[in-house]
Amino acid sequence: MIDKSIKYLGYFTAFVLCLLVLLVVYDATARYLFSTGSIALQELEWHLFDLVILFSIAYTLRENSHVRVDIFYANFTPKTKIIIDIISSLFFILPFSFLIIYISIDFVHLSFVQNEVSSNPGGLKYRYIVKALLPISFVFLSLVAFRDIAENIKRLKLL
Repeated sequence: MIDKSIKYLGYFTAFVLCLLVLLVVYDATARYLFSTGSIALQELEWHLFDLVILFSIAYTLRENSHVRVDIFYANFTPKTKIIIDIISSLFFILPFSFLIIYISIDFVHLSFVQNEVSSNPGGLKYRYIVKALLPISFVFLSLVAFRDIAENIKRLKLL
């Protein structure tokens, strides 16, 4: 279930990225050809960019496309690779994710309570919505890390 959810999250993120590209093209065209623009559209671009980056983290881990030092990792035995993946999930990904979730909950809550809006005239309202992407994205990352740990333990038992 986690695997499918993250897969569809990746598809959703790709769709949002397409919307973002169209929005940037529209905004740049309007600004440079017609000398018009919108602060709200520019802020929307940043919010969509936030969504793409934050939601892509979990999908990238699911697809095993994250950055690592492959010059060492590529030469390791399958058993060593599995152990490294388990250790990295347990001692790096999960603690970091839990820390970000813990800290960002108050960050989002404060934004919600204050009904935070853009400081720019004509900017977007409801800034807490985009801030809420931070803990949500790291919940997704944690779920993928748990899934990876379970799968790697199963693979380790088979070796």
